[in-house]
Amino acid sequence: MMNIPETLTIGAFAKAAGVNVETIRFYQRKGLLLEPDRPIGGIRRYGPTDVDRVKFVKSAQRLGFNLDEVAQLLKLEDGTHCHESADLAAARLADVRLRLADLQRMELALSQLVKACRSSQGKVTCPLIASLHRHAPAGKTHTEGLKRTSLRN
Repeated sequence: MMNIPETLTIGAFAKAAGVNVETIRFYQRKGLLLEPDRPIGGIRRYGPTDVDRVKFVKSAQRLGFNLDEVAQLLKLEDGTHCHESADLAAARLADVRLRLADLQRMELALSQLVKACRSSQGKVTCPLIASLHRHAPAGKTHTEGLKRTSLRN
């Protein structure tokens, strides 16, 4: 593990946390990170706990949590609120599963369009371009419309 000095300038803090200075300031404006007092005539200093907090935020973001959810997780970070944390994670997991299903529909539609394009050599109209000109029916996602139109070609 990296040895972090007890006091860091904002630039050194950002570097230690693996983010840029504007990210630190943004997190401060969002209330995810406290802004330390500025000593008279001095500069603000940050420490290892600040670095750990930013790394926590970035880890949560990599798992798909938005900043409001990260703020909720930070309120629960003492580790005694596992049920509340699990509820937030379950909601995130449900969203990930929905996005995976949508990506799988997109993959199917695109693979069918690629296949149609490759088998329609010499034709005037490209199946992919033609399907993109058609609009998906009302209430359907764009990928469902592509899938439906690609099956007709």
